[in-house]
Amino acid sequence: MRFRFLLVLLMAGALSSSGQELNSPQLSQYLADNPFVLAPTYAGIGDHVKIRLNGLSQWVGIEDAPETQSLAADARIGNRSGAGIFLYNDSNGFTRQQGARLSFAHHLTLDKYEDEFLSFGISYNFNQFRIDIEEFQNLGGDPSVTDDRSTSNHNFDVGVMYRINKFYLSVNASNLIDKDLTGFNPIFEPNQLRNYYVYTGFRYSKNKNSRLELEPSVLYKIFESDGRSETDLNMKLRLYDFEDYYYTGVNYRFLNDQIGRPLYIAPFAGLKKGNFYFAYSVQIILNDILAFSYGTHVITVGVDLFQGLSNCRCTY
Repeated sequence: MRFRFLLVLLMAGALSSSGQELNSPQLSQYLADNPFVLAPTYAGIGDHVKIRLNGLSQWVGIEDAPETQSLAADARIGNRSGAGIFLYNDSNGFTRQQGARLSFAHHLTLDKYEDEFLSFGISYNFNQFRIDIEEFQNLGGDPSVTDDRSTSNHNFDVGVMYRINKFYLSVNASNLIDKDLTGFNPIFEPNQLRNYYVYTGFRYSKNKNSRLELEPSVLYKIFESDGRSETDLNMKLRLYDFEDYYYTGVNYRFLNDQIGRPLYIAPFAGLKKGNFYFAYSVQIILNDILAFSYGTHVITVGVDLFQGLSNCRCTY
């Protein structure tokens, strides 16, 4: 506790010269029939207003471990466009992060007989990072520190997605604008916040009447500031019951220079019943923290509202 208090105190005192922005943690939420949390290109695909609420508790069993709540909603506009909003709140010890993302997507038909489509998306992002001074003043903090330390960031994401039949490929770039380092120490503060994502997969079934469907997928991410990259290997199995379905699968995440040493392995399961969705995943962390934590848990609940059929298959 004393070490954490000292660390946060130093961060509070130095925020005028060095700040940071965080993004909502992306673990396995996108696999819970919720790909809009990854990319704006998914906005408006579907015939409902789609609402998904995600709750994430990291490293359960460790005091003041990170927790994140997020809300994603998107809907079709006209026959070929869509809009969406993503809100999140993230806490990590004495730090707080809130953010919002407003997205727009447009979907084009390349070949209506082969179900071949091309989608473009753009998002405006707002993030606020702050250190919660009130939390550690009660523990004997510096009485001269009388207000929270915070910084805000405005940025944009863009993406493009190609679909044909049951294959999809999405390429996205987030945080396009370099950070303004005015008021920060340029030696310690990175100004390149850009991240790049490639998400691809396909849905395979033996025939049109099969109730079983297999969906392998891959998510590749690279961070421009330090050159890190990581990959998710995913496998999902769906069982259909008319318009309802149940699914289970596994998510395997690793740094690309440590393929055999995963960051975690995450089994997950979920269902769609009517217009209601539910999913659960647990990340099993395969390092020394395993001795102190019960893993990271992700719950997604969702509902589809206000069905409205489109005249264009590009939003099916």
